[in-house]
Amino acid sequence: MIHSVFSEKIIGRSAPMQALFTQMEQAAGSDITVLIQGKSGVGKELVARAIHGASKRGHGPMVAVNCGAIPENLVESVLFGHTKGSFTGATDTRQGKFQEASGGTLFLDEIGELRPHVQVKLLRALQEQEVEPVGAAQPQKVDIRLICATHRNLGQMVRDGAFREDLFYRVNVFPINIPDLKARREDIPMLAAHFVEKFCKLENISGKTLSAEALQAISSFDWPGNVRQLENALHRAVVTARGSSIEVSDVPMHHPIPPAEDEPDNALQTLLHNPSRMLTLAEVEDAHIRRVIEACNGNMTKAASVLDIGRATLYRKIKDMGLIAPKPDEESAEVAR
Repeated sequence: MIHSVFSEKIIGRSAPMQALFTQMEQAAGSDITVLIQGKSGVGKELVARAIHGASKRGHGPMVAVNCGAIPENLVESVLFGHTKGSFTGATDTRQGKFQEASGGTLFLDEIGELRPHVQVKLLRALQEQEVEPVGAAQPQKVDIRLICATHRNLGQMVRDGAFREDLFYRVNVFPINIPDLKARREDIPMLAAHFVEKFCKLENISGKTLSAEALQAISSFDWPGNVRQLENALHRAVVTARGSSIEVSDVPMHHPIPPAEDEPDNALQTLLHNPSRMLTLAEVEDAHIRRVIEACNGNMTKAASVLDIGRATLYRKIKDMGLIAPKPDEESAEVAR
């Protein structure tokens, strides 16, 4: 049975998606705190927005914050606001995301990226339903419904001492796990048809369709970048396919991060076999990151875990290195479809 309240925005008829819709419907019926978990590209923000829209707070604001994309020195100001003159550059008084979301829903994406000192203040804000803007003399009351998301294992982070146990129990009230695309392959034909139609309209191209062979191929591929990768691959296919039929060769099916053209660990080899040559720290870090990404078959979540850094930090480093990678804060408007 399709849950009509969500099926208009989220494509999926498979059993895992039906189970997801049931959880979303339960969450939308109350103000319970939700923790959405899933790999990159599965559609965590889309699910959060759907829950908000179907809830009693749907008429209020939905404010989304990517915790991993905020400069560390500005996290408190962004979340809780600040007063004029409270720090260098604070030329006026500004509300934080908590205040902006009052009366609606605050969506904290990548909550696992928050530093411990911010976790303490977040816990207090959630418990007291009030925030203390930077430089303010008095706290301010807020009325928010909280939805969080992460690609990390917060339970393991608690065990490692990287995430507060009390905050974990505060946000992990109603956990929702979004399935990977490979766990719901039967949804791929619907998703593919939707994306092809969408991009034909966007690019003003007369209707193109997937050949039977192409559809079979994309339905068999694992899509490590999940629905976001499928969407981007079909956008390219619509643009590059010469005829009206999109063939297998038109659809790029590969891991999100291509291997380096040159030897990925040559700097490490230099250290081992030619220690007389001095390398910069940047050269060594560059080589090691390339090596880990290749070893993880382009799985950015796994690579970030191996490197023991946040996914947002890894994406910034990849960008500096000149590798092509999807942006960490770009949740497609259709990614859970």
